[in-house]
Amino acid sequence: MKFAIDVLGIFLKVVIRVNRDTFAPLVVSTLFILLTSLLAHCARRLVQKAVREPFIRLLFEEAIAAAELCGCCFELIIVADNFGVATYAIFLFALTIWWSLNWGEATACPYTHIEDVIEGKGDIRKALLKTWAELAGGLLVYKYIQMYWALEISDTHKNKAFEDCTADLQVPVLYGAIVEGVATCLCRLASRSLSDLNPRFATAIDSFIGTSLVVAGVLYRNTVLTYHYEDSSANADLSVSVFCKIRVGKAFDYSGGYFNPVLATSLKAGCEGHTLAEHAMVYWLGACAGSVISVYLYKLPAIQKYVSATAEFNGDSIWADKED
Repeated sequence: MKFAIDVLGIFLKVVIRVNRDTFAPLVVSTLFILLTSLLAHCARRLVQKAVREPFIRLLFEEAIAAAELCGCCFELIIVADNFGVATYAIFLFALTIWWSLNWGEATACPYTHIEDVIEGKGDIRKALLKTWAELAGGLLVYKYIQMYWALEISDTHKNKAFEDCTADLQVPVLYGAIVEGVATCLCRLASRSLSDLNPRFATAIDSFIGTSLVVAGVLYRNTVLTYHYEDSSANADLSVSVFCKIRVGKAFDYSGGYFNPVLATSLKAGCEGHTLAEHAMVYWLGACAGSVISVYLYKLPAIQKYVSATAEFNGDSIWADKED
């Protein structure tokens, strides 16, 4: 713990001494994300050494993982808003790989515990305790974020610490829940397939799929399709052109595209634009329903046949048990 505090102190001294006007905002965000990951890594190692009881240790690890996830994603919002989708995607992809390699059994995601209960790998009591630990970590980390943003080291953090937040839900609650549910279902199906197929670069592939689902909403949120109609019939007094602009709505336009109840709660619970009940229905019920559906969909003979056929495919491949 003392080491983590010393690291935080050194970080603050370095960035505060640098001229605020000339210090690149992207470097500030990058350093803060690295600091957050480093502190979480140190806390994780401390827990692994100090806590002997496996389940209690896992609860602490879930809280740390959730805090790391939400802390980094708070800053990723700054990155996306100020430096574009491509930069955001690179950061998110790298972070998901880092999390996959360092979290161990922790997931920082409640619906994975529900899946374990359905499949007989866990019980409801443990699932609830893990969810509670994740919520605690995700909510408590905001004070850490607020303290950092209040320093306003970069212009991109100006007035961020205490500004009012607004909800990302742009559609009726039911539609938002469906969007979160469908996207979560697709993500979980992909993760299950990769787990069974065990390709050589499974972590990178899974990270790429997860990142793509999130980033897809950003890339296409402003895409406009134009339909042109012209009435040039002989009886027409004049030509009439009608332009119908159709915004291609993706997950970001609909619900924010969080696909993780703890992450959505940490970032958007209590924000103006929806009630807590609406928030729970979209980001908790919707995502968890999608996860549960993925469990049963994955057991369908057609999907199992496809996975088995892929695993037995011969030729050059990226599968772990094959030689290229």
